Amino acid sequence: MNLNGQTILIVGMARSGQAAARLAHQARANVRVTDHADESSVDSGFLKWIGMNKIPAEFGGHSREMVAGCDLVVLSPGVRYDVAPGQWAREQGIAVIGELEFAYRFCPCPVIAVTGSNGKTTVTTLIGRVLREAGRQVFVGGNIGTPLSASVLDLRREHIAVLEVSSFQLESIQTFAPHIGVFLNCSQNHLDRHADMQEYFECKARLFDFQGPEDTALLNAQDPMARSLSSRVRSKVRWFNTDEQKQHQAEENPNFLAVEAVASELGISSEVCQKIFREFTGLEHRLERVADIQGVTFINDSKATTAEAGRWALLRVEAPIVWICGGRDKNLDFGILRPIVKQKVKVILTIGEATEKIIRTFSDLADVRTAADMDDAVRQAWALAQTGEAVLLSPMCASFDMFQNFEHRGSSFKESVRELERCVAKGQR
Repeated sequence: MNLNGQTILIVGMARSGQAAARLAHQARANVRVTDHADESSVDSGFLKWIGMNKIPAEFGGHSREMVAGCDLVVLSPGVRYDVAPGQWAREQGIAVIGELEFAYRFCPCPVIAVTGSNGKTTVTTLIGRVLREAGRQVFVGGNIGTPLSASVLDLRREHIAVLEVSSFQLESIQTFAPHIGVFLNCSQNHLDRHADMQEYFECKARLFDFQGPEDTALLNAQDPMARSLSSRVRSKVRWFNTDEQKQHQAEENPNFLAVEAVASELGISSEVCQKIFREFTGLEHRLERVADIQGVTFINDSKATTAEAGRWALLRVEAPIVWICGGRDKNLDFGILRPIVKQKVKVILTIGEATEKIIRTFSDLADVRTAADMDDAVRQAWALAQTGEAVLLSPMCASFDMFQNFEHRGSSFKESVRELERCVAKGQR
């Protein structure tokens, strides 16, 4: 993609926006950057980089002047498609795309893209591990780890790029066409950004919009919304999580079955997959066992940012549960958890902005208490939990009211648990 002499505005200076700015600069574009957040919230190394390269930048708001004269506007995934600079650009006939689309235009190799409301990080990670085990050259990133913009110029034809992609990223694609697109499931998520479930689903479904007949759409046979896509896509439809597949596989985890289906499409044996599955101990912040303190198990599931992910976690913890949840509400219906809460949850400790909603939803089913912060929640949970019970952090909410991201939230939980463990070892409470 030849950008020599073109002027490109990057909107949003989080991780993906920074990577897009560096990529545009490497492609010899005239780069500008803008962010509604204050300069103090932006990585100092990136601030030094834009200063050294004399890149025009504005923070704490957006201005029309930054859009004027641009050839292209690139939005970070966390930036809404209707953000003011995007609207101003479209009024002037300037193209507006997202970071995923921007990076894809440089990509020389086949792409495997995974989307879904739950499980996409695990599936993306496992596909990458299976491909490496099979001797393929692989890049894993996108919505997890490294943005595609950060590494795309290092990729060659022989690579395979395995990407986790979100509704935010798919919202603004124009040519993005994965060789294999994997649609895991669709349940309530991001309804604070999308108007309703249908809009959210349609953004996810864009994964297949630019595929051709030589590409593959892998769909979850047990998910109604995934099934509805089979008549819409132009690519080859393949199914995973089928009744037949589950009947002949020892492993019934739908995430593993999705990975097996991708491997099959690429001619990789089931034996390679099974080896990776046996070695897989889970990912950080996803049902991660942190400590066992005097018979009380502490579990970090900070990645659970939806009600459905919370339900999955509650189902998989066999012990009675002291449940830490809450954060920034994404306008989701927590009520779908009422049956499982009644069955398995002893006490709920709620933190963050969703506290009142959680109290309204569950106070007739369990003892619901509030905590000032994560450390307070962990200490209260320890006081309430008995031997043989579990303390589960599974928030159902975004982290941004109190933390930088879900990783920061999970790390805060683990730090509080380890401090508690040290105190208990010293005989303190």
